[in-house]
Amino acid sequence: MKITFGFLFLVAALKTSNQQCLSENDNKRINPGGRHGLYTGQQSFSLALLQSINQLMPNENLFFSPYSTYHALLIAYFLAGGQTESYLKRILRLDTSQTKPDFYQAYKLDKLQTRIDKINSSYEFTNANKIYVAEDVVVRDCIPSLFGEELSKAPFKSDPQNARLTINKWVEDQTHNMIQNLLPPGSIDQSSTLVLVNAAYFKGKWENKFNPDETKPEIFYVSSSKQIMVDMMHVEGTFNHDVSESLEAHILEMPYKGDQISMYVFLPPFTKEGAIDNTLKKLTVDKFQNIVNSNRLTAKTVQVSFPKFALEHTIELVPILENMGIGDLFQETSNLTTLTEDKVSLGNALHKARIEVNEEGTRAAASTVLFSFRSSRPIEPAQFHCDHPFIYVIYDKAEQAVLFTGVFRRPH
Repeated sequence: MKITFGFLFLVAALKTSNQQCLSENDNKRINPGGRHGLYTGQQSFSLALLQSINQLMPNENLFFSPYSTYHALLIAYFLAGGQTESYLKRILRLDTSQTKPDFYQAYKLDKLQTRIDKINSSYEFTNANKIYVAEDVVVRDCIPSLFGEELSKAPFKSDPQNARLTINKWVEDQTHNMIQNLLPPGSIDQSSTLVLVNAAYFKGKWENKFNPDETKPEIFYVSSSKQIMVDMMHVEGTFNHDVSESLEAHILEMPYKGDQISMYVFLPPFTKEGAIDNTLKKLTVDKFQNIVNSNRLTAKTVQVSFPKFALEHTIELVPILENMGIGDLFQETSNLTTLTEDKVSLGNALHKARIEVNEEGTRAAASTVLFSFRSSRPIEPAQFHCDHPFIYVIYDKAEQAVLFTGVFRRPH
């Protein structure tokens, strides 16, 4: 299974403002709980973002990375000041008792941990941020020391086309060429002053691989009146499984090798209208944490059927983030004075993601078309047959972070 995504902010316009670094005292003693606070908020943000995107795109296949979006907004938070900083802290669900330097240290620790994990992991996961600043923008003295790896000058004014191609090439390199042309023609011009980019790549192999010889065309029930054929993969093995009455869905955990990252599949009943929306509304942070951080799921033999698919999804994030309460980040009143004494305002936010699921690197889930939430006796092996719309979340249990999520509603 390969997953890639790219995320960016486009920024334009410059005027004068006040000067500041991360805080009045960047060298104060760091709160050791910063990293924990960072990812507790990330889980809440991820579920809220999924619900918001689903509300605006209720009939589409969805796939995106809350992790990517969160980190791009986190960079914006580090560069922000005043009311803009307050809005970002609120939407990111950052612990109000901690400061910006606390979260900056958590961010740096997360970068280091990702590199360490990469050395001996059975999966591949990379995550990188870039801050592209126009050649004529004077950044604050603290920025190069804080974001030396992330910061690059770009010829937005003298050669915007080359600047766009350079950014796209960086994204392609970071994602092993899976994300192409993240910035479309015309998105960068001589008025552009800043581009914040996050790009990541994930490749993992299933703990329980599917046998390619058992993959065959089967019906996927898009709705009660529409069916589409899809290549359905099959495997029987030991999986963590549960039937949740509170979420009104079957749940299956499909681990990748290494047992640090898993895909959790939420399969509502096909017979109930609006079942996906119903489960998403019920999926609170507390319920999600109870599933991924406890022994709520039971290990059992399960016959899994899961569609083989690949999809790419581009999302215009500005209306979604504004609906979530991003505040003035995309307005002329925004404050990004940590970056520069000049006035800078955000213009656009794009997110592009691609996922490939196959027998080698995907976990499968299947459920019966009709099922009850109570049974007088267990049936072995259980069946998890994903032949109708489902929700999926790829979660890093060690980092306690939601990496990717989506809703699969129909094969192409």
